[in-house]
Amino acid sequence: MKTSTKTATPDSQTTNDSVPRRRAAKSTAKPESEPESERGSERQARILVLGGTGKTGGRVAARLARRGLPIRAVSRSSHPAFDWDDPTTWPAALDAVTAVYIAYAPDLAIPGATETIGRFVQQAARQGARRLVLLSGRGEAEAQRCERLVQDSGLDWTVVRASWFSQNFSEGEFLDMVLAGQISLPAGDIKEPFVDLDDLADVVVAALTEAGHAGQVYEVTGPRLLSFAEAAAEIARASGRPVEYHQISQQAFLAGVAQSGAPDNLAWLLDYLFSTVLDGRNAQLCDGVQRALGRAPTDFATYASRAARSGVWQAPA
Repeated sequence: MKTSTKTATPDSQTTNDSVPRRRAAKSTAKPESEPESERGSERQARILVLGGTGKTGGRVAARLARRGLPIRAVSRSSHPAFDWDDPTTWPAALDAVTAVYIAYAPDLAIPGATETIGRFVQQAARQGARRLVLLSGRGEAEAQRCERLVQDSGLDWTVVRASWFSQNFSEGEFLDMVLAGQISLPAGDIKEPFVDLDDLADVVVAALTEAGHAGQVYEVTGPRLLSFAEAAAEIARASGRPVEYHQISQQAFLAGVAQSGAPDNLAWLLDYLFSTVLDGRNAQLCDGVQRALGRAPTDFATYASRAARSGVWQAPA
């Protein structure tokens, strides 16, 4: 659920962290000090951030870099490169790594993800990693199977479960819809506890760097439930521009996905998310942010005001 949504569809490029609820499009948070970290001792223990240019990975890497911690933020285009579909890229990425942030693309729900995560966890353990932090999906049985592989690894582990990101409306996915003034999705009246990605990144960083988070499952949510129509209204208030939610059928949505040229696995995932997961199963608030950070999560209205001030929703000149 992280991809650019043009009309009612995602585009065909995916990255680590890359689907509309929990992943896609590149983050504006860049781990600028990563090269300096890499230029230090080549054998110095590092924190590995998978999907280092993604929405969550970019934020996590930037926070770790600001603390002066040695990090390795990887993606298909990094050096060393990391590709979930090419296990030969994994050993170099894991070299001299003690902790790993695992953000799987496009989503843990897709067929084959469980096997891939299992192989990666085994490789990380063989190469000396001691702590794993997994980004997982709320209400997804497939994601929970991946969680169990991490939990059974013999390493310290933390699971961070999330559903829809607030930033889907400002950093890719639904941004074009917002700019067009109409968010067209097959979401109905179901309410979701949209989570701010800055909260999620803070939880991940705490789990990677602090004691007391091993063995924890943090379900991270915002402080209230909103339907997509209510989210659109919040964006309209914050931005001062008309933004409305428009309900469309699942068939119309999938036709738009197909027209966008999205890969088959991403089309399958979007169908799964809107037809299966978005059924009310996640329409409840959880205390993951509070337990991990000792503070309340960020409200969607606060996110919307911040995004509006950034100018991301200003009409193109």
